[in-house]
Amino acid sequence: MPLVRQGHRHHRAHSQKHRKREREKDAVPAEQGYHYTPSQRVQFILGTEEDEQHVPHDLFTELDEICVKEGEDAEWKETARWLKFEEDVEDGGERWSKPYVATLSLHSLFELRSCIINGTVLLDVCATSVEDIADLILAQQEPSPEFDERNAGAKVREVLLKKHHHQNERKRNNLLPIVRSFADVSKKQDLHLLEKPAQTLTPHPSPTTAEAKNGQGETPAPLPLLQGGERDPGEMAGPAQAELHFMKKIPSGAEASNVLVGELDFLHQPLVAFVRLTPAVLLSGMTEVPIPTRFLFVLLGPGGKAHQYHEIGRSMATTMTDEVFHDVAYKAKDRADLVAGIDEFLDQVTVLPPGEWDPSIRIEPPKNVPSQEKRKMPGALDESSSHSKPEKHSGPELERTGRLFGGLVLDVKRKAPWFWSDFRDGLSLQCLASFLFLYCACMSPVITFGGLLGEATHGHISAMESLLGASMTGVVYSLFAGQPLTILGSTGPVLVFEKILYKFCKEYTLSYLSLRTCIGLWTAFFCVVLVATDASCLVCYITRFTEEAFASLICIIFIYEALEKLSHLRETFPVHMHSKLDLLTIYYCKCEPPAHPSNETLRIWRSNGVNVSGITWGNLTVTECRSLHGEFHGPACGHNGPYAPNVLFWCCILFFSTFVLSSLLKKFKTSRYFPTRVRSTVSDFAVFLTIVIMVLIDLGIGIPSPKLHVPHVFKPTRDDRGWLINPIGPNPWWTVLAALIPALLCTILIFMDQQITAVIVNRKEHKLKKGCGYHLDLFMVAVMLGVCSVMGLPWFVAATVLSITHVNSLKVESDCSAPGEQPKFLGIREQRVTGLMIFVLMGCSVFFTSVLKFIPMPVLYGVFLYMGVSSLRGIQFFDRLKLFWMPAKHQPDFIYLRHVPLRKVHLFTLIQLLCLVLLWAIKASRAAIIFPMMVLALVFVRKVMDFCFSKRELSFLDDLMPESKKKKLDDAKNEAKEEEVMPGAGNLLHLLVNNLQITFQSSKTQEKQMR
Repeated sequence: MPLVRQGHRHHRAHSQKHRKREREKDAVPAEQGYHYTPSQRVQFILGTEEDEQHVPHDLFTELDEICVKEGEDAEWKETARWLKFEEDVEDGGERWSKPYVATLSLHSLFELRSCIINGTVLLDVCATSVEDIADLILAQQEPSPEFDERNAGAKVREVLLKKHHHQNERKRNNLLPIVRSFADVSKKQDLHLLEKPAQTLTPHPSPTTAEAKNGQGETPAPLPLLQGGERDPGEMAGPAQAELHFMKKIPSGAEASNVLVGELDFLHQPLVAFVRLTPAVLLSGMTEVPIPTRFLFVLLGPGGKAHQYHEIGRSMATTMTDEVFHDVAYKAKDRADLVAGIDEFLDQVTVLPPGEWDPSIRIEPPKNVPSQEKRKMPGALDESSSHSKPEKHSGPELERTGRLFGGLVLDVKRKAPWFWSDFRDGLSLQCLASFLFLYCACMSPVITFGGLLGEATHGHISAMESLLGASMTGVVYSLFAGQPLTILGSTGPVLVFEKILYKFCKEYTLSYLSLRTCIGLWTAFFCVVLVATDASCLVCYITRFTEEAFASLICIIFIYEALEKLSHLRETFPVHMHSKLDLLTIYYCKCEPPAHPSNETLRIWRSNGVNVSGITWGNLTVTECRSLHGEFHGPACGHNGPYAPNVLFWCCILFFSTFVLSSLLKKFKTSRYFPTRVRSTVSDFAVFLTIVIMVLIDLGIGIPSPKLHVPHVFKPTRDDRGWLINPIGPNPWWTVLAALIPALLCTILIFMDQQITAVIVNRKEHKLKKGCGYHLDLFMVAVMLGVCSVMGLPWFVAATVLSITHVNSLKVESDCSAPGEQPKFLGIREQRVTGLMIFVLMGCSVFFTSVLKFIPMPVLYGVFLYMGVSSLRGIQFFDRLKLFWMPAKHQPDFIYLRHVPLRKVHLFTLIQLLCLVLLWAIKASRAAIIFPMMVLALVFVRKVMDFCFSKRELSFLDDLMPESKKKKLDDAKNEAKEEEVMPGAGNLLHLLVNNLQITFQSSKTQEKQMR
C-alpha cells in the first residue's frame, strides 16, 4: 500500500514563469535524447551560484514522534538526534545512547524517495511560527470529502502544535539527586545567557538580513502553545531547559532540521511535507537546543505503521547529515533537485547482506571519515592524484635567491609579521604544561653533559658552564629564530670532539680553551657563509629515508642511554648478593685513615691543623670521615661509604613507574572517565604530574636514591679561568690558521644536526601556518656558537628528540566536535613562550637548588625513556619493520602495501636498517667524530636507490606526504575507476526506482477501484 498521495502541488510562491522555465530546462535534455545521471545533476546543482539565503550551514537534526500516554495529553517526544552520527534515546528514556553510524534499510530509503516525489514540497517559505507552517502545509493538501468529514485538517493542525518534550527535560516534581556525577560538575551554566531574550539565546545566529518574499522581515518567534492555546510556563525559561553542554559541540552558525513522524488513527492516507524556511526561524520549544530551524519534514499516517514511519524519519534525518545531500537541500530549486539528491545518495549506499550482518549492532564511528569532495566536483581528483614523483620539501623557504643573504632576508620578512602573535599564542594552559615538562626534561641532560665534559676536560668546561651556555643560547634562539619550536641541546659528537681536542692540546702543551675558541669562531664564520650562500636549500635533498634513519637513531640512543644510566647505578649502589644471615651480627663499616694519603690530602690536613694520630677514626660519622679524606673498610661498605640496602631496586621502581605513569596519563585524554576538559588538562600535564608524584613517593619512602645536583654558585668551575677567553692566549700564532681544519668538520656537524632536526619539525603533517626559517635558524646558531666559544661555554645545536617532544606537546585539536566524531588535528600551537621560559628558568636554576635537589635521577631517566619511546610513534620505518613478522592477512592497510610489492617494501626497510646499524656502530666507536659525514652519506645512498626502485615505488615509500591524505586520494581514485567501469549505474538505479514507483501507483489505483 503506498504511503502518500500520487498528486502533488507546487508552492504558491513559485510563479508561472518560474515553472515554465523549469519545464523548459527539463525538456532540453529529453529532446536531445540524453539523460543526466543523479551524480551529474547534483554536481550541476552544487555548481550554481550561491545567494545569501542559500548558503549551506551545519545542521543539527532532531527526530520527534507523537506520543500519547494514558491520562496525559499527547506530545511530541524526542527519540533521536544527529549532529554527525546518530544518537538514540534509550528505552528507559533517561539517557542518550553512544553515537553510532546509522544503518538504514534500503526499502525505507525508497519510501523516502516516494514521499518526496508524491508529498508536499514547500521551498523558501517565509514563516515565523509553527502555526504559520502548519497552515501552509494544510493549505497544500488536496480537498477530500473524507478528509473534511472527519475534520482531519483541524486535528492535524492541533497535533502539529503540540508541546515538544526533549530528553534533557525532567519533571518538576522529581527530587534533586543526592549525588551528582563528577561529569556534571564541569558543565558551566552561563547565567548571562539565560537572561537574554529568546531571539538572542543561541550563540549560533542565522542570517536574517534578507527579507522574505512577501516583503516582511523576520519577526520574533512566539512561545509554543499547549493544546488549549495557553503558554507553557515551563518554556518561559527558554534555554534553561536546553542542554547547554551539548550546545558547545554544535558549530557556530548551525541551523536545525526537524523531522516529525507519527501515526494518527483519524488519518486514512499519509500526510507528507518537506519544508525549507527562508530565512531560518527560531521556533521556541521545538528543538532541543535554541538554534534557528531551516528544514522541517512531516510524516503523519494511519495507525499500525509506527515502525515504518520511524525508519523513514531516520532515513530523512540521516540523509540530511550527508555532506552532499545537505548542500543539495539548501540549493534545490524544485522537487526534482531533491529527488536527484536522494538518487545520488542511493548511488553511494553500500548494502549489507541480511545473513552476514545483524542490523541491531551499532557500528562505532570511524576514526577517519573519507572526504566527499569528489562527489561534489567532477575531476577534483585529477590534480592531486599523481604520485609519479616523490614530493620534496618544496616551498619558498628553500628557494635559492641568488643574492647574498637573500634567504636570510626573506626569512626575516616572513617571520616578522608573526613576532608579536608568537607571544600572544603562548598564553595558554597547554603551553604551561609543555614548559614545566620540558624544563625538567632539558635540565638533566644539560647538567649530565656538563659533568661528562668536566671529566673529559679536567673541569675547564663543566656543569656550571653548560647551564649558562644552554640558558644564553636557548633564550636568544627562542626570541629570534625562524622556528622557535626547535629546542637546542648538546650532542654526542660534540662531546667526542671535545675529548679528542683536549687530549691533543695536552699532548702538545697547547691551551685548550684558546684553541677551542679559534675553532668555534671559524665554525661560526663558516656557518654564516653557508647562510649567505643559501646553502640551506640543500635540505630539499633530505627525504623521509634520511629523516627517519637519523630520527630513529637519536630516539634509540635516548632509550639506550636511559637504560645505561640506570644500570650504572649498580656501581654506586651495588646489590649485596649471597648474604650470609648467620654473619649479620659482625657486619660493620668503619672509617680509617688513608694508607697512602695523596698530596692534596696532606695539604688539607696541614691547612686545617689536623693531628691524624689524635683522631679516633672509628667514632667519626660518614660526613666527618669524608671531610677528612678517610677511607671506609668492612664487609658492610659500598663503593663510596656504608652500604645502603634497597637503593638499586628502588631506583628501578622509580624508573619504570615514571615511564608507565607518564604513558598512562598521556593516554588519559582518550579515556571515558571525567569530562573532556579534565582529561585534556591531565594529558597536557602528564609528565609534570608524574615527576611530582614520584618525588612525593620518594620522599615518603625515605630510601636515599641519587638526586639531581645543580651548581649553587654562579662562577667558573676552575679558578684559573674567567668568562672571556683569548683566542690566541699562550698558543703560537699559527694555531689560528690550523684551527681551520677541525672547524670544517665542526661545521658539517652543526649544519647536519641543525637542518635535519629542522626538517623533522617543519614536516607538512604538523600543519604549521607561520612558516619556517632554515637560514635564520642556522644564522642564530652560528652567532651563539661564536659567543659561547669566546666565553668558554659548550656549543649547542638542535636536539632532535627534545624538539619532537616539544612539538608533540603543543598539538592542537578541535574543541567543537560532534558526538562520536574524533577531534580533528588542527596543527601546532606555534609560539616562542615555552622555549623562552624553559631556558630562562634554566639560567635561574642556580637559585632553585633547594627545590631541585629532591628530584631523583631515576625519575629523570624514566622521562628520557618516555621521550625516546613516544618520539618513535609515527616513524614509518618501525611500521615497516613489524611487517617482517606479520602474515600478509594480518598486515595493516598501509597505502604503500597497496601499490608496492612486499619484497620491495622489505628491501627498502633492510637498506634503511643497515644504514641505521652503520650509524650506530660509528656513533659508539672512537670514530664518532665522523658521524655527521655518515649522515650526509645517507643522502647519496638514497640517490643510488633510484636504480633499485621505480619512481612510482619511491613515491609511496619515501616522500613527505601525510599518510592519511594519500590514503584518501587513493580511495577516491579507486572509486572513480569503478564508476568508469559501470557508467550506467545511475541510469540503472533510475530504472529500478521508476519500476518500484509504477508498482506503488498501480497498487494505489487498484485500492481506489476496490473502494
